[in-house]
Amino acid sequence: MSLRTGNYCGFTVEQRELGIAIITFNRPESLNASTSPMKRDLIEALMQIQMDDSVRVVILTGEGSAFWAGDNLKGAKGERSNEVPPIHPGHHREIGTYNGLRNISQALNTALRNLDKITIAAINGFAIQTGFSAALSCDFRIAAKSAKLGSATLRFGLLPDEGGQWLLVRLLGAARAMEFMMRRRIVTSEEALALGLVTEVVEDDQLMTQAIDLATELAMGPQVAMRMLKRSIYLATELTWEQALDEIASKTAITDHHPDAREGGNAFLEKREPVFNAWLDDLNKVS
Repeated sequence: MSLRTGNYCGFTVEQRELGIAIITFNRPESLNASTSPMKRDLIEALMQIQMDDSVRVVILTGEGSAFWAGDNLKGAKGERSNEVPPIHPGHHREIGTYNGLRNISQALNTALRNLDKITIAAINGFAIQTGFSAALSCDFRIAAKSAKLGSATLRFGLLPDEGGQWLLVRLLGAARAMEFMMRRRIVTSEEALALGLVTEVVEDDQLMTQAIDLATELAMGPQVAMRMLKRSIYLATELTWEQALDEIASKTAITDHHPDAREGGNAFLEKREPVFNAWLDDLNKVS
């Protein structure tokens, strides 16, 4: 299964050298606010990325002044894509809200977190509510200096129902997450950096350059070991010590015998930089 590039509903997908995929939300007129068809397409694109070994790193970013400024409160009205069949957004009654969240909105952040490829949120502007949770679901977050981030769902009497509360507690701890959400905070990129919500802040015109530089560095690393380590790091937040030891041992039984491990050892002995991922080159030759 190979990644389908081009236009999706509300975003585009591009694949560059070294297996770097770039997802760009492209509705700047609505601050890239999301609809159910957009989320469904994004889940599908992430599934394609997961199943395509040639994709190594994923960058998410937006056009205009927003990364992703929450859900479109007008719903799917004005949906630009003629190729996307209708999908009921839910929220019409209690069970509809439950189904809409579990199968669309929460499923999207679950797909982001379950992706074994490294993800980078290049936050070019507003990352609010749904977009904020999506950014927190990524592994790295680089923010442009002009970016603003926050949940602020209580401003509408709503909850951070895509898992935002869970993600914030993991990053800030319960006390700071309580203050952040209850006071409906939307913070600058520098404040987000001080809180640990983003990993780096750069000048606006350097955002994509920095994101691609990071993606290139990560793409050059040993992909099998990195994918397993990503999963192990997230599992470590939930497992006991003994469980975490057993989990990493089972993954090491695979990575220690992978060609990348042999290349890493040989490069060390030969005092040179390792060249990983020959297995991916072999896949490309077969295809």
